[in-house]
Amino acid sequence: MRYSKYLDEYELLDMANGEKLERWGEYILIRPDPQIVWTTKTNPKEWKRAHARYIRSSNGGGHWEKLKAMKDSWSINYKDLTFNLKPMGFKHTGLFPEQAVNWDYMINAISKETKKGRKIKVLNLFAYTGGASVACAYAGAEVVHVDSSQGMVNWAKENVISSNLQDRTVRFLVDDVLKFVKREIRRGNKYDAIIMDPPSYGRGKNGEVWTIENNIYELLELCNELLSDNPLFIMVNTYTGGLSGTVIENALNFAIKRNNMKISFDEIGLKQKNSEIFLPCGITTICEF
Repeated sequence: MRYSKYLDEYELLDMANGEKLERWGEYILIRPDPQIVWTTKTNPKEWKRAHARYIRSSNGGGHWEKLKAMKDSWSINYKDLTFNLKPMGFKHTGLFPEQAVNWDYMINAISKETKKGRKIKVLNLFAYTGGASVACAYAGAEVVHVDSSQGMVNWAKENVISSNLQDRTVRFLVDDVLKFVKREIRRGNKYDAIIMDPPSYGRGKNGEVWTIENNIYELLELCNELLSDNPLFIMVNTYTGGLSGTVIENALNFAIKRNNMKISFDEIGLKQKNSEIFLPCGITTICEF
């Protein structure tokens, strides 16, 4: 499992009974996770320190219950980057800390090229609040950030500003991913790196329906047409249990028509504090050139 060793302002404090106890900067939150099937708490006293707990509803969705006084929004740092957080309607905070290990990969891969004076263009699809966009901009890349939610795109803009990267070239678009990629192909635009975090199910700006099983291969074939002559990588994050890393590896092998490419995949996750226990948080498949 790949995980970041540098998450100083985020900590997974404990896990038990379908819930995880996490420190996000100055606040401690309890959030549900169905993968936590064990009932033994490693640090039972820590749970009493929580500021808020997300409680799922039997009808779907849920709500946050505040246990102690806390701000409606706050921020945490990861190395030189700053991300804005707030409790959202469906248990999220606006950041997936397990992705920090992938931010490191992007920064390293891009920085090696930009330090040589090469201009790198990155396309970030299903880009959410822009963790990857911020990381790539920090490394010196020109970034195109695409998400179907105006609210998420606005949040990503705030993260770029908080990280003092407002002078970098980041183009934000609210659009359906498939439609945007097809237009980019017609325009003749090319990218050196492509990142995507496709949901299992989603709707585009105008109600377009996305399902990962039906649409991921088409998207990968289209991305093949967007790659530059000297690409760096394609990164695909998947969270649905129905698609293993092997499935994405196979799809990339068929969709991407390049010589000498290397595809690898692994679970990414979070390491519990003072423990050797890990929480898996999806699979990242990387196609390197």
